Amino acid sequence: MLVLFVTLSHAEENANPFDIQVSITPINGRFQINASYVVPINICSAYSFITDYEGSKNIPGIIEATVISRAGNKVRVRRVIEEEVLFFHISMKSLVEYTETPNELVSFEQLSGDAKFYKGAWKLVPNGNKTTFKYNSLLELDSIIPSVIVEYFMKNNMRGRLGSMALRASQQRPAEVGACK
Repeated sequence: MLVLFVTLSHAEENANPFDIQVSITPINGRFQINASYVVPINICSAYSFITDYEGSKNIPGIIEATVISRAGNKVRVRRVIEEEVLFFHISMKSLVEYTETPNELVSFEQLSGDAKFYKGAWKLVPNGNKTTFKYNSLLELDSIIPSVIVEYFMKNNMRGRLGSMALRASQQRPAEVGACK
């Protein structure tokens, strides 16, 4: 019995090496999304990774991510996301403004786009030689697809997208601590 427990425990740990957590809660027609993952990189590398907006094109589902403008700590990015939900093809375009707080937080808000509402933040939490990426957002879609189906697919797609992000972050070259902004 102990061998079975240890084997299952080890398999579960290997299945989620970045400790990916996803919670999606419907609230009054909107979705509250809370998610996180942990990567063995320093805070400088984590911040560099999360603010590489155009590099996000390498994440599944993100077709376009183009920086439109930078002014102070504000960055505007045009994004196109495509997903398949059952037999529905969903393409969402948006203009998102990011507000950067170096090595701590990147908050964002959709200025225009296909979602009715989209706002949230990425918070970076250093922990020794690891960094926890915490994502929270509030999203309201303009869709005819029932919300229970959207919630199911969002949760599953979010896990895959975060896994891809965590893997990419873990493979990037470490940033020098002296290079922190």
